[in-house]
Amino acid sequence: MKLVVLASGSGTLLQALIDAAARPGYPAQVAAVGADRTGIEALARAERAGIPSFTVRVGDHPDRAAWDKALAEAVAAYQPDLVVSAGFMKILGPAFLGRFTVVNTHPALLPSFPGTHAVRDALEAGVKVTGSTVHFADAGVDTGPVIAQEAVVIEPDDDEDVLHERIKAVERRLLVETIERLGRGGCTVDGRNVRFS
Repeated sequence: MKLVVLASGSGTLLQALIDAAARPGYPAQVAAVGADRTGIEALARAERAGIPSFTVRVGDHPDRAAWDKALAEAVAAYQPDLVVSAGFMKILGPAFLGRFTVVNTHPALLPSFPGTHAVRDALEAGVKVTGSTVHFADAGVDTGPVIAQEAVVIEPDDDEDVLHERIKAVERRLLVETIERLGRGGCTVDGRNVRFS
């Protein structure tokens, strides 16, 4: 299974996929890495691994719709079987989502705490458990069908950074395992229910 991974920051999820793809028998490989900004560690990780990369910045286009189409064209050049949004901090629009199946990760147990401040929101809500979700992206913000989830207990002395690091460790492993299961057998999606084949 050929992946294009989209990232906006340090690329630790990307690195987890690069490392997994190097294992014999792992059913996916990273064909390219896309970014929405230059000078980020995710692009450096791609370069070190010898993986092609590209950058499509919102500011280089007249509006979000034009950016969405340009990003879709850049990704299409690599003919991916699946696009992985791995810490990509942009909402993908209809031109993109109409062309590709996109898997996203989120640092909470969706549908709880969608959006960019999920870890902070969970702490402020006083919940005792949060976690990580891998889901299919749709037109909403973290609203697509859930593929896999794993809980992370919130400890009494957790702050946002400490909790987020524990969630990220789960998120990396869960993403690698989910991509492996999709690569080996695929899945069926019935409404909001996702079942591995």
